Amino acid sequence: MRSLSLLSLLASTATAHYTFPNLIASGAATPDWKYVRKTTNYQSNGPQTDVTSTQIRCYELSPGTGAETYEVKAGDTLGFTAKTTISHPGPLLFYMAKVPDGKTAADWDGSGDVWFKIFEQGATISSAGMTWASSGKSAVSVPIPKALPSGEYLFRVEHIALHSASAAGGAQFYISCAQLKVTGGGSGSPGPLVAFPGAYSANDPGIKINIYYPVPTSYTPPGPKVWSG
Repeated sequence: MRSLSLLSLLASTATAHYTFPNLIASGAATPDWKYVRKTTNYQSNGPQTDVTSTQIRCYELSPGTGAETYEVKAGDTLGFTAKTTISHPGPLLFYMAKVPDGKTAADWDGSGDVWFKIFEQGATISSAGMTWASSGKSAVSVPIPKALPSGEYLFRVEHIALHSASAAGGAQFYISCAQLKVTGGGSGSPGPLVAFPGAYSANDPGIKINIYYPVPTSYTPPGPKVWSG
């Protein structure tokens, strides 16, 4: 019975994990991994936990992984599906990185100080505890800033599960990167720019935190400030 209970616990933990395999465009989900780089956890659904690993960037099998590049206008809304759902508590973040000259979204690895944050969603805090708007969602989306210059980009979704984050290394990162070609862009200068790995430390207060007791009085997601254009 004890072994059966352990197996049941492990199974329920695995099913609580999730991936972001589909880009959502024009209100509809595209096929799995068509415009999203296939992630290392595409079968296991398991999280990345090492913020010093290059896997914290796009959690991909290899750069590009056969994904196509989706064309979108600056100002349009894009998103990702979450399979099965975002089942853990924690913040939701979106980042982008402009592909450098001489590279394409299909072959660039996203290295260097190139990533800027376009959205973050933290917690609502009350005496009863912390609540997270993304919990239970099967799809998440964000407007692409209108001032974003035209060009090819990587578009990164990140959900950080904090249910076991009271010790360093306990936070779970669920990540995907889509490949975009942005048209009709503006003349903005996105920033601040950060690198993955490098943007986060395992001991950052938005990553190493006990979200249950005592109830935190504030919460700030990790990483740079949001660039809104």
